[in-house]
Amino acid sequence: MKVAVHDSISSIAREDWDVLAGDDYPFLRHTFLELAEHTGSVSPDAGWTPRHLTLHSGGKLRAAMPLYEKSHSWGEFVFDWAWAQAYEQAGLDYYPKLVSAIPFTPAPSTRILRADHGDHEAVQVLLSAAIRLASDTGCSSLHVLFPTTDEVSLFQDAGFLVRKDCQFHWHNRGYTNFDDFLATFTSAKRKKAKRDRRRVAENGIRFRRLRGADLDKGAWSTVYALIARTFMLRGSLPYFNQAFFEGLSTNLPDNILVIMAEKGGTPVAAAVFYESDTTLYGRYWGSDGHFDALHFETCYYQGIDYCIDTGKQLFEPGTQGEHKISRGFSPVETWSAHWLAHPEFADAIERYLDEEGRHVDRYIENVDAHTPYKSGKDQG
Repeated sequence: MKVAVHDSISSIAREDWDVLAGDDYPFLRHTFLELAEHTGSVSPDAGWTPRHLTLHSGGKLRAAMPLYEKSHSWGEFVFDWAWAQAYEQAGLDYYPKLVSAIPFTPAPSTRILRADHGDHEAVQVLLSAAIRLASDTGCSSLHVLFPTTDEVSLFQDAGFLVRKDCQFHWHNRGYTNFDDFLATFTSAKRKKAKRDRRRVAENGIRFRRLRGADLDKGAWSTVYALIARTFMLRGSLPYFNQAFFEGLSTNLPDNILVIMAEKGGTPVAAAVFYESDTTLYGRYWGSDGHFDALHFETCYYQGIDYCIDTGKQLFEPGTQGEHKISRGFSPVETWSAHWLAHPEFADAIERYLDEEGRHVDRYIENVDAHTPYKSGKDQG
């Protein structure tokens, strides 16, 4: 077996990587990661230095791990700012650190890509190699963000600390249309959802679905301007640049969707989604002004409509947001795994994560009791 460290995803054969990555997660595809690097959205200057790991056996790619050396914690969505501050107060360096994640994409997906999903030996070899890399490069820690639930025990077996959080996802229960979905709501919640949608329609706003092949440079300029405006109102720029999205339209046209909101034929808002055969992933939103309930309609209801029309089973709209509960999204557990070189800090963080996990359990139980469904929780 041979483990290699790669400073660019381009140094790994696209065909070999994609065989391991599969088609379930579009953002795990070689093309997606390569576009992020080649357009400069992911780079050492941006605080993301590629350190991808591969494991070859018998001349074939047996396993791989997307991995980055980070000089900050932006764009991760598993918040460890308090940990960094504690290190600083103790006179220690928290950065650089190693992070296995999809940049700027808080969606659960496989982190240890394997030719044989049952190849636990490959997992242990790559995790051991990642820990050695962290030690050799002076990194304080190694973090695996948003792995799949069935990978969590593998990280625990390797001595990682496991952290629990939650997101809100929508599940398709075989609905025939949006009204069929709303029929599962209580009367009061159903009226509120219909009122939200009616306000948008009464404002004269209509929607268009644009797939990758429909989005040329001019269309992306419009969409990106809307997204950038919304980001800048919050004091930052979009993580991905326009060239990245244009590249997705060209290279992964079946995995990108834009819902465009128009008033009098003029675009006023847009939401960007990724999609696989089974799942829709909500990612970015932007508008050129405030319109009542437009955010909920564009980012959530239109996405649910699309899932029902196309038979997708799952809609992951992104992180946080208790307002998703009343729109039919239900709490689900998400995970991360952490290895810290400093034993005293590792012990302290382990105690913190134990208490935090109990809080997350209580939080999920509480919000699950406030879903809009007649049964009091998501059916099934």
